[in-house]
Amino acid sequence: MVNKAIEVSQLTKVYPTGKASQPLRAVDGIDFVVPEGEVFGFLGPNGAGKTTTIRMLTGLSRPTSGHARVLGFDLASDMTRIKKRIGVVPEASNLYDELSAFDNLVFAMQLYGIPRGERAARAEDLLLRFRLSEKRDMPFAKLSRGMKRALTIAAALAHRPPLVFLDEPTTGLDVMSARNLRRMIAGLRDEGVTVFLTTHYLEEAERLCDRIALIVKGRIVALDTVDGLKAATQDTPVVEVTLADASNAIETRRIEGGDVAAAVRAALDQADGRRVLAVNTVRPTLEDVFVRLTGLSAEVMLAEKAGRGQTNAGG
Repeated sequence: MVNKAIEVSQLTKVYPTGKASQPLRAVDGIDFVVPEGEVFGFLGPNGAGKTTTIRMLTGLSRPTSGHARVLGFDLASDMTRIKKRIGVVPEASNLYDELSAFDNLVFAMQLYGIPRGERAARAEDLLLRFRLSEKRDMPFAKLSRGMKRALTIAAALAHRPPLVFLDEPTTGLDVMSARNLRRMIAGLRDEGVTVFLTTHYLEEAERLCDRIALIVKGRIVALDTVDGLKAATQDTPVVEVTLADASNAIETRRIEGGDVAAAVRAALDQADGRRVLAVNTVRPTLEDVFVRLTGLSAEVMLAEKAGRGQTNAGG
């Protein structure tokens, strides 16, 4: 039997906005379950409720109503025990600029009550795992942005939590740093760690996540595997046919049909004597799914992210 790392039922967060307007329902009665060992993606545009949900599940904000259990403990009555068993990587780093990479890890272990005799060896192991051993004694402030993110994740793992919350872990990183962090996240899953991930990068979510929930205006509008989301939003099959004429000029056509066989037949009928080089069914991307369900393109979402930062409480 697969255990549940997170169980959420009708979780709601309402912020007052003043006498003249209605309260803001940042999170509006959401339900979901995250099994142990899963990378669970939580996607949505700015203000959708992603960060607010994480803040509630990690004890930084009290729900207005609803229920949740994290690692089997009740959110309302067992928050102290929950905090000891989870790792949290906020979008903005929470480590200390003046402390070295090694000392930040040791301090994190001290906060989590790791025995003194275990701290140094565990810190060295984390530095090695996150490819930071050579920066062991460098102050956090002098690390590159990618190294800072890696060390922040390492600190969140200092007490070996079975559940980690990652809020926009690769935002602002260069390609290589982002790739290394994705590899680290995949490694956590391989070790059986449950990962709750928010990201504005749809391709990243598609690569990493076992399942994805899409949240819009505080409500979950879809929840499934990546393949399930794609299948649910494709009304008619699309076939892509690559054709070549006598002069080897190549043309690619897309044909929609009532079923795949009908689309293929229609594509071949339109070949007009040209050679058919390839016939492929075309499936929607995660971006196609996101656009259809939210009305926003990936580019718009990233632009919102860059322009608004974390100023929106509904995150």
